[in-house]
Amino acid sequence: MHLVVVVVDCVELCSPLLEAWEKAGAVGITILESMGVRRLQTMMRDDLPLMPSLRDLVTNEELYHRTLFTVVPDEVTVDRIVEATEAVLGDLSLPNSGFLFVVPVSRALGLRKQERPRR
Repeated sequence: MHLVVVVVDCVELCSPLLEAWEKAGAVGITILESMGVRRLQTMMRDDLPLMPSLRDLVTNEELYHRTLFTVVPDEVTVDRIVEATEAVLGDLSLPNSGFLFVVPVSRALGLRKQERPRR
C-alpha cells in the first residue's frame, strides 16, 4: 500500500483533480485546508493595517492550499494517480503548480469498512 499526498496551489483545480483521482482508482480521498510557512510569513507583515477594510478582505487572494491524500493498494494505481494529477495541475516541476509525494504504508486499519453484522 502507498499514501499519495498532493498539495494543490490553485484551489479551483480541486474538483477536477478529485474526479481524475477517482477515475484513476482512488477509493477514499481526504481533503485538508493547509498553508505553507512561506505564505504564513507573507501574512505577518508589519505594514498591514490592524483592522483591514472590507475591500481588503474581499480582494484578498486565497491564502490556503488544499492537501489531498489517499491510500492505494499498489504502484500501478500510484502511477495512474500521478499521471492524472499532472494532467490536471500540469508539470509539477513548475512554480505554483503543486507538490506531490508518495510514501509506503506498512499498515492501514479501517481502510475498507464492512457492514456490522445484525444481532
